[in-house]
Amino acid sequence: MSVFGYFAVSWKCLVVMSLRLLFLVPAGVPVRSGESQSDNRVMDNITVRQGEPFFLRCAQDNGVTHTAWLNRSSILYAGEDKWSVDPRVSLVTLDKKEYTIKIDRVEVTDEGQYTCAVQTRSRPRTTSVHVIVQVPPKITTISENISVNEGANVTLVCIAAGKPEPTVTWRHISPIAQGPVSEEEYLEIPAITRQKEGIYECSASNEASVDVQKVKVTVNFPPAISEAKDIGVPLGQKAILRCEADAVPSAVFEWYRDDRRILNGLNGTDIENRGRLSFLTFRNVSQENYGNYTCVATNKLGSAYINIILYEISEPTSSTLLQGPGAVQDGNSGTLGIHTSSCLLIILCAQLLLGL
Repeated sequence: MSVFGYFAVSWKCLVVMSLRLLFLVPAGVPVRSGESQSDNRVMDNITVRQGEPFFLRCAQDNGVTHTAWLNRSSILYAGEDKWSVDPRVSLVTLDKKEYTIKIDRVEVTDEGQYTCAVQTRSRPRTTSVHVIVQVPPKITTISENISVNEGANVTLVCIAAGKPEPTVTWRHISPIAQGPVSEEEYLEIPAITRQKEGIYECSASNEASVDVQKVKVTVNFPPAISEAKDIGVPLGQKAILRCEADAVPSAVFEWYRDDRRILNGLNGTDIENRGRLSFLTFRNVSQENYGNYTCVATNKLGSAYINIILYEISEPTSSTLLQGPGAVQDGNSGTLGIHTSSCLLIILCAQLLLGL
Protein backbone atom coordinates (compact mmCIF):
# COMPACT_ATOMS: atom_id res chain seq x y z
CA MET A 1 0.00 0.00 0.00
CA SER A 2 1.32 3.47 -0.87
CA VAL A 3 1.92 6.09 1.74
CA PHE A 4 -0.92 8.15 0.30
CA GLY A 5 -3.34 5.22 0.51
CA TYR A 6 -2.27 4.45 4.02
CA PHE A 7 -2.94 7.99 5.17
CA ALA A 8 -6.30 8.06 3.31
CA VAL A 9 -7.51 4.92 5.10
CA SER A 10 -6.18 6.19 8.40
CA TRP A 11 -8.01 9.50 7.89
CA LYS A 12 -11.34 7.75 7.28
CA CYS A 13 -10.86 5.55 10.33
CA LEU A 14 -10.03 8.61 12.37
CA VAL A 15 -13.18 10.42 11.16
CA VAL A 16 -15.39 7.42 11.93
CA MET A 17 -13.94 7.07 15.41
CA SER A 18 -14.30 10.79 16.01
CA LEU A 19 -17.94 10.83 14.90
CA ARG A 20 -18.76 7.89 17.08
CA LEU A 21 -17.04 9.42 20.08
CA LEU A 22 -18.52 12.88 19.54
CA PHE A 23 -22.05 12.07 18.41
CA LEU A 24 -23.00 8.65 19.69
CA VAL A 25 -22.19 9.05 23.37
CA PRO A 26 -25.49 8.31 25.12
CA ALA A 27 -27.09 10.84 27.43
CA GLY A 28 -26.11 10.53 31.08
CA VAL A 29 -22.44 9.69 30.53
CA PRO A 30 -20.27 11.79 32.90
CA VAL A 31 -18.28 14.60 31.29
CA ARG A 32 -15.30 16.60 32.49
CA SER A 33 -15.76 19.66 34.61
CA GLY A 34 -16.50 22.73 32.51
CA GLU A 35 -17.92 20.71 29.55
CA SER A 36 -21.60 20.55 28.65
CA GLN A 37 -23.40 17.26 28.38
CA SER A 38 -24.42 16.18 24.85
CA ASP A 39 -27.99 16.92 23.73
CA ASN A 40 -29.87 13.92 22.31
CA ARG A 41 -33.33 14.45 20.78
CA VAL A 42 -35.77 12.06 19.13
CA MET A 43 -38.12 13.20 16.35
CA ASP A 44 -41.44 11.65 15.37
CA ASN A 45 -41.30 8.55 13.19
CA ILE A 46 -41.27 8.97 9.43
CA THR A 47 -43.55 6.61 7.52
CA VAL A 48 -42.87 6.10 3.81
CA ARG A 49 -44.19 3.67 1.22
CA GLN A 50 -41.87 1.27 -0.58
CA GLY A 51 -40.58 2.75 -3.83
CA GLU A 52 -41.12 6.37 -2.82
CA PRO A 53 -38.39 8.87 -1.82
CA PHE A 54 -37.99 10.34 1.65
CA PHE A 55 -36.02 13.26 3.09
CA LEU A 56 -33.99 13.43 6.28
CA ARG A 57 -33.87 17.01 7.61
CA CYS A 58 -31.75 18.35 10.45
CA ALA A 59 -31.81 21.92 11.81
CA GLN A 60 -28.52 23.87 11.82
CA ASP A 61 -27.33 27.11 13.42
CA ASN A 62 -24.32 29.42 13.30
CA GLY A 63 -22.50 27.50 16.00
CA VAL A 64 -22.25 24.23 14.04
CA THR A 65 -18.72 23.16 13.16
CA HIS A 66 -19.27 19.60 11.95
CA THR A 67 -22.37 17.64 10.94
CA ALA A 68 -23.18 14.18 9.60
CA TRP A 69 -26.06 11.81 8.82
CA LEU A 70 -25.74 8.20 9.99
CA ASN A 71 -27.83 5.10 9.43
CA ARG A 72 -27.34 2.98 12.54
CA SER A 73 -23.51 2.72 12.60
CA SER A 74 -22.89 3.63 8.94
CA ILE A 75 -22.08 7.19 7.88
CA LEU A 76 -24.16 8.37 4.90
CA TYR A 77 -22.85 11.93 4.67
CA ALA A 78 -20.28 13.87 6.66
CA GLY A 79 -20.80 17.50 5.74
CA GLU A 80 -20.66 17.64 1.96
CA ASP A 81 -18.70 14.39 1.68
CA LYS A 82 -20.72 11.36 0.66
CA TRP A 83 -19.64 8.20 2.48
CA SER A 84 -22.47 5.94 1.35
CA VAL A 85 -21.87 3.94 -1.84
CA ASP A 86 -25.62 3.72 -2.42
CA PRO A 87 -26.51 5.78 -5.54
CA ARG A 88 -29.99 6.42 -4.12
CA VAL A 89 -28.54 8.63 -1.38
CA SER A 90 -27.91 12.28 -2.25
CA LEU A 91 -27.32 15.62 -0.56
CA VAL A 92 -30.16 18.13 -0.91
CA THR A 93 -29.31 21.07 1.39
CA LEU A 94 -26.37 22.05 3.56
CA ASP A 95 -26.38 25.60 4.89
CA LYS A 96 -26.49 27.47 8.18
CA LYS A 97 -30.14 26.55 8.76
CA GLU A 98 -30.66 23.07 7.36
CA TYR A 99 -28.85 19.82 6.59
CA THR A 100 -31.00 17.53 4.38
CA ILE A 101 -30.29 14.34 2.49
CA LYS A 102 -32.59 12.29 0.25
CA ILE A 103 -33.01 8.54 -0.26
CA ASP A 104 -34.78 7.53 -3.47
CA ARG A 105 -36.84 4.39 -4.13
CA VAL A 106 -36.91 3.33 -0.51
CA GLU A 107 -36.71 -0.39 0.27
CA VAL A 108 -37.67 -2.40 3.33
CA THR A 109 -33.98 -2.69 4.19
CA ASP A 110 -33.86 1.11 4.59
CA GLU A 111 -36.11 0.90 7.64
CA GLY A 112 -34.49 1.77 10.97
CA GLN A 113 -33.00 4.60 12.95
CA TYR A 114 -31.23 7.56 11.34
CA THR A 115 -29.15 10.04 13.33
CA CYS A 116 -28.13 13.60 12.55
CA ALA A 117 -24.94 14.27 14.51
CA VAL A 118 -23.94 17.89 15.00
CA GLN A 119 -20.81 19.29 16.69
CA THR A 120 -21.15 22.86 17.92
CA ARG A 121 -18.62 25.13 19.63
CA SER A 122 -20.12 24.32 23.01
CA ARG A 123 -21.22 20.67 22.85
CA PRO A 124 -22.30 17.88 20.48
CA ARG A 125 -25.93 17.04 19.88
CA THR A 126 -27.79 14.28 18.04
CA THR A 127 -31.26 14.14 16.55
CA SER A 128 -32.66 10.69 15.86
CA VAL A 129 -35.61 9.61 13.74
CA HIS A 130 -37.01 6.14 13.07
CA VAL A 131 -38.05 5.45 9.49
CA ILE A 132 -40.89 2.97 8.97
CA VAL A 133 -41.21 1.50 5.48
CA GLN A 134 -44.69 0.38 4.46
CA VAL A 135 -45.16 -2.17 1.69
CA PRO A 136 -48.45 -1.94 -0.29
CA PRO A 137 -50.42 -5.19 -0.14
CA LYS A 138 -50.16 -7.63 -3.01
CA ILE A 139 -52.38 -10.66 -3.45
CA THR A 140 -49.96 -13.51 -4.07
CA THR A 141 -52.38 -16.46 -4.16
CA ILE A 142 -56.04 -16.52 -5.19
CA SER A 143 -58.44 -19.21 -6.37
CA GLU A 144 -59.06 -19.57 -10.08
CA ASN A 145 -62.51 -19.24 -11.65
CA ILE A 146 -64.48 -22.38 -10.85
CA SER A 147 -67.59 -24.21 -12.06
CA VAL A 148 -69.42 -26.49 -9.62
CA ASN A 149 -72.74 -28.30 -9.44
CA GLU A 150 -75.44 -26.97 -7.16
CA GLY A 151 -75.12 -28.42 -3.65
CA ALA A 152 -71.32 -28.75 -3.70
CA ASN A 153 -69.08 -27.30 -0.99
CA VAL A 154 -66.87 -24.44 -2.22
CA THR A 155 -63.68 -23.03 -0.69
CA LEU A 156 -62.07 -19.84 -2.02
CA VAL A 157 -58.61 -18.73 -0.89
CA CYS A 158 -56.92 -15.33 -1.04
CA ILE A 159 -53.45 -14.80 0.45
CA ALA A 160 -51.72 -11.42 0.47
CA ALA A 161 -48.39 -10.00 1.59
CA GLY A 162 -47.57 -6.48 2.73
CA LYS A 163 -46.33 -4.35 5.60
CA PRO A 164 -48.17 -3.86 7.87
CA GLU A 165 -49.83 -7.25 7.38
CA PRO A 166 -52.87 -6.65 5.17
CA THR A 167 -56.46 -7.35 6.12
CA VAL A 168 -58.23 -9.69 3.69
CA THR A 169 -61.95 -9.29 2.98
CA TRP A 170 -64.25 -11.31 0.69
CA ARG A 171 -67.37 -9.77 -0.87
CA HIS A 172 -70.05 -11.28 -3.10
CA ILE A 173 -70.75 -8.82 -5.91
CA SER A 174 -74.52 -9.28 -6.08
CA PRO A 175 -77.60 -7.01 -5.81
CA ILE A 176 -78.84 -9.09 -2.87
CA ALA A 177 -75.48 -9.35 -1.08
CA GLN A 178 -75.08 -7.13 1.97
CA GLY A 179 -71.58 -6.23 3.21
CA PRO A 180 -68.57 -8.53 3.44
CA VAL A 181 -69.17 -12.28 3.45
CA SER A 182 -65.84 -13.09 5.12
CA GLU A 183 -62.89 -11.32 6.72
CA GLU A 184 -60.59 -14.31 6.49
CA GLU A 185 -58.21 -15.59 3.84
CA TYR A 186 -60.46 -18.62 3.29
CA LEU A 187 -64.10 -18.29 2.26
CA GLU A 188 -66.24 -21.39 2.88
CA ILE A 189 -69.54 -21.80 1.00
CA PRO A 190 -71.27 -25.03 2.09
CA ALA A 191 -73.93 -26.58 -0.20
CA ILE A 192 -73.79 -23.73 -2.69
CA THR A 193 -77.01 -22.69 -4.42
CA ARG A 194 -77.59 -20.95 -7.74
CA GLN A 195 -78.35 -17.71 -5.86
CA LYS A 196 -74.75 -17.67 -4.60
CA GLU A 197 -73.07 -17.85 -7.98
CA GLY A 198 -71.39 -14.82 -9.53
CA ILE A 199 -68.33 -12.69 -8.84
CA TYR A 200 -66.49 -12.85 -5.52
CA GLU A 201 -64.08 -9.99 -4.80
CA CYS A 202 -61.04 -10.32 -2.55
CA SER A 203 -59.52 -7.09 -1.25
CA ALA A 204 -56.26 -6.90 0.72
CA SER A 205 -55.71 -3.57 2.46
CA ASN A 206 -53.28 -1.94 4.84
CA GLU A 207 -52.24 1.63 5.64
CA ALA A 208 -50.29 1.88 2.39
CA SER A 209 -52.82 0.79 -0.24
CA VAL A 210 -55.40 -1.77 -1.41
CA ASP A 211 -55.10 -4.69 -3.85
CA VAL A 212 -58.24 -6.23 -5.36
CA GLN A 213 -58.79 -9.37 -7.42
CA LYS A 214 -61.93 -11.27 -8.42
CA VAL A 215 -63.04 -14.89 -8.80
CA LYS A 216 -66.00 -16.07 -10.87
CA VAL A 217 -68.06 -18.90 -9.41
CA THR A 218 -70.44 -20.68 -11.81
CA VAL A 219 -73.13 -22.92 -10.32
CA ASN A 220 -74.53 -25.61 -12.64
CA PHE A 221 -78.12 -26.77 -12.21
CA PRO A 222 -80.72 -28.70 -14.26
CA PRO A 223 -83.39 -26.89 -16.31
CA ALA A 224 -86.43 -25.38 -14.61
CA ILE A 225 -89.23 -24.35 -17.00
CA SER A 226 -91.42 -21.36 -16.23
CA GLU A 227 -95.19 -21.72 -16.40
CA ALA A 228 -96.52 -21.43 -19.97
CA LYS A 229 -99.97 -20.40 -21.27
CA ASP A 230 -102.20 -22.20 -23.74
CA ILE A 231 -102.82 -20.26 -26.96
CA GLY A 232 -106.10 -19.73 -28.85
CA VAL A 233 -105.84 -18.73 -32.53
CA PRO A 234 -108.38 -18.65 -35.43
CA LEU A 235 -107.83 -20.71 -38.54
CA GLY A 236 -105.43 -19.20 -41.04
CA GLN A 237 -103.74 -16.93 -38.52
CA LYS A 238 -100.18 -16.93 -37.11
CA ALA A 239 -99.55 -18.64 -33.76
CA ILE A 240 -96.48 -18.57 -31.50
CA LEU A 241 -95.90 -21.00 -28.61
CA ARG A 242 -93.33 -19.75 -26.04
CA CYS A 243 -91.15 -21.83 -23.70
CA GLU A 244 -88.72 -20.44 -21.10
CA ALA A 245 -86.17 -22.49 -19.14
CA ASP A 246 -83.59 -21.45 -16.53
CA ALA A 247 -80.49 -23.69 -16.59
CA VAL A 248 -76.67 -23.71 -16.35
CA PRO A 249 -75.26 -24.76 -18.73
CA SER A 250 -77.93 -23.34 -21.05
CA ALA A 251 -80.66 -25.77 -21.99
CA VAL A 252 -81.15 -27.37 -25.41
CA PHE A 253 -84.79 -27.14 -26.53
CA GLU A 254 -86.90 -29.67 -28.44
CA TRP A 255 -90.58 -29.48 -29.43
CA TYR A 256 -92.92 -32.49 -29.73
CA ARG A 257 -96.46 -33.16 -30.97
CA ASP A 258 -97.63 -36.27 -29.17
CA ASP A 259 -94.46 -38.43 -29.33
CA ARG A 260 -93.22 -37.03 -32.62
CA ARG A 261 -90.44 -34.45 -32.64
CA ILE A 262 -91.11 -31.30 -34.65
CA LEU A 263 -88.33 -30.25 -37.00
CA ASN A 264 -87.61 -26.66 -37.87
CA GLY A 265 -89.01 -25.45 -41.19
CA LEU A 266 -91.30 -28.42 -41.89
CA ASN A 267 -95.08 -28.19 -42.43
CA GLY A 268 -95.21 -24.42 -42.02
CA THR A 269 -93.51 -24.34 -38.60
CA ASP A 270 -90.40 -22.49 -37.43
CA ILE A 271 -88.35 -23.07 -34.26
CA GLU A 272 -86.22 -20.21 -32.89
CA ASN A 273 -84.06 -20.44 -29.76
CA ARG A 274 -82.83 -17.30 -27.97
CA GLY A 275 -80.80 -18.19 -24.90
CA ARG A 276 -83.30 -19.26 -22.24
CA LEU A 277 -86.28 -18.88 -24.63
CA SER A 278 -87.62 -21.10 -27.40
CA PHE A 279 -90.44 -20.23 -29.84
CA LEU A 280 -92.53 -22.58 -31.98
CA THR A 281 -94.22 -20.55 -34.74
CA PHE A 282 -97.07 -21.63 -37.04
CA ARG A 283 -97.11 -19.35 -40.05
CA ASN A 284 -100.67 -20.28 -41.12
CA VAL A 285 -102.67 -22.33 -38.63
CA SER A 286 -104.63 -25.23 -40.11
CA GLN A 287 -107.15 -27.56 -38.48
CA GLU A 288 -104.47 -30.22 -38.15
CA ASN A 289 -102.26 -27.87 -36.09
CA TYR A 290 -104.63 -27.70 -33.13
CA GLY A 291 -103.66 -29.93 -30.24
CA ASN A 292 -101.18 -30.56 -27.45
CA TYR A 293 -97.47 -29.64 -27.80
CA THR A 294 -94.56 -30.44 -25.47
CA CYS A 295 -91.48 -28.31 -24.90
CA VAL A 296 -88.48 -30.24 -23.53
CA ALA A 297 -85.40 -28.45 -22.08
CA THR A 298 -82.23 -30.52 -21.45
CA ASN A 299 -78.67 -30.02 -20.19
CA LYS A 300 -76.01 -32.35 -18.76
CA LEU A 301 -77.63 -32.31 -15.31
CA GLY A 302 -81.19 -33.20 -16.30
CA SER A 303 -84.29 -32.19 -18.22
CA ALA A 304 -87.72 -30.65 -17.76
CA TYR A 305 -90.83 -30.36 -19.93
CA ILE A 306 -94.15 -28.57 -20.15
CA ASN A 307 -97.32 -29.07 -22.22
CA ILE A 308 -98.91 -26.23 -24.17
CA ILE A 309 -102.28 -26.48 -25.98
CA LEU A 310 -102.96 -24.69 -29.25
CA TYR A 311 -106.77 -24.41 -29.61
CA GLU A 312 -109.21 -22.88 -32.08
CA ILE A 313 -111.19 -19.72 -31.52
CA SER A 314 -113.73 -18.06 -33.82
CA GLU A 315 -112.55 -15.23 -36.00
CA PRO A 316 -114.36 -11.91 -35.28
CA THR A 317 -117.00 -10.81 -37.93
CA SER A 318 -118.62 -7.45 -38.68
CA SER A 319 -121.86 -8.52 -36.93
CA THR A 320 -119.96 -8.89 -33.66
CA LEU A 321 -118.62 -5.35 -33.77
CA LEU A 322 -120.14 -2.81 -31.41
CA GLN A 323 -122.27 -0.24 -33.31
CA GLY A 324 -124.11 2.93 -32.22
CA PRO A 325 -127.91 3.38 -32.71
CA GLY A 326 -128.90 4.45 -36.22
CA ALA A 327 -125.40 3.77 -37.52
CA VAL A 328 -126.75 1.38 -40.21
CA GLN A 329 -129.93 1.81 -42.28
CA ASP A 330 -131.04 -0.60 -45.00
CA GLY A 331 -132.68 0.41 -48.35
CA ASN A 332 -136.28 -0.75 -47.52
CA SER A 333 -136.59 1.51 -44.53
CA GLY A 334 -135.57 4.48 -46.67
CA THR A 335 -138.20 3.70 -49.36
CA LEU A 336 -140.93 3.36 -46.74
CA GLY A 337 -140.19 6.82 -45.44
CA ILE A 338 -140.57 8.35 -48.92
CA HIS A 339 -144.00 6.67 -49.50
CA THR A 340 -145.34 7.85 -46.16
CA SER A 341 -144.42 11.46 -46.89
CA SER A 342 -146.16 11.36 -50.30
CA CYS A 343 -149.45 10.12 -48.80
CA LEU A 344 -149.53 12.88 -46.21
CA LEU A 345 -149.01 15.52 -48.89
CA ILE A 346 -152.00 14.23 -50.98
CA ILE A 347 -154.34 14.27 -47.96
CA LEU A 348 -153.47 17.87 -47.13
CA CYS A 349 -154.14 19.01 -50.70
CA ALA A 350 -157.57 17.29 -50.76
CA GLN A 351 -158.65 19.00 -47.54
CA LEU A 352 -157.70 22.41 -48.93
CA LEU A 353 -159.76 21.87 -52.09
CA LEU A 354 -162.85 20.76 -50.15
CA GLY A 355 -162.65 23.79 -47.97
CA LEU A 356 -162.87 26.05 -50.99
